[in-house]
Amino acid sequence: MITKATLENVSQLNKLINSAYRGESSKKGWTTEANILEGLRTTEEELTEMIQDYKNTILKFTENDQIIGCVLLVEKEQELYLGMLTVSPELQNSGVGKKLLQQAEIHALELGLPTIVMTVISIREELIAWYKRNGYADTGVREPFPASDVHIPIAEEPLEFIVMKKRIG
Repeated sequence: MITKATLENVSQLNKLINSAYRGESSKKGWTTEANILEGLRTTEEELTEMIQDYKNTILKFTENDQIIGCVLLVEKEQELYLGMLTVSPELQNSGVGKKLLQQAEIHALELGLPTIVMTVISIREELIAWYKRNGYADTGVREPFPASDVHIPIAEEPLEFIVMKKRIG
């Protein structure tokens, strides 16, 4: 079941997102960033701020009272930004991510936003290919990757974001 996350979900979301993106647990799935980044993917404070901002929606995918997937949707002027698409590492390749993408499209249309935009780290070729298979296109736009105390690059190659878009309306 896909529903809107609330402040009560912050702790569970934080554990899920960090387990899917970073550290040993993330290596069970194919979307890990553990080989290119150290540190946390997010914090409870950051998630709390996201949920409290009225322009943001975090959708959660719940099964047997456990959050097994989520996605951040941010309302912009003419488009919906999609970020932090997360599926529990043990359940990747089960269709949860695709269902969250479909729900994001419904959310965008409900807001009257005809385009979904996202950024993907340039060296994540398998993830870029997956988004392309789901209708997203590389816009050719590149943005610098923001290294910080949270996002610590360990990859040999310099990191940057590829901006991808999908027109839905």
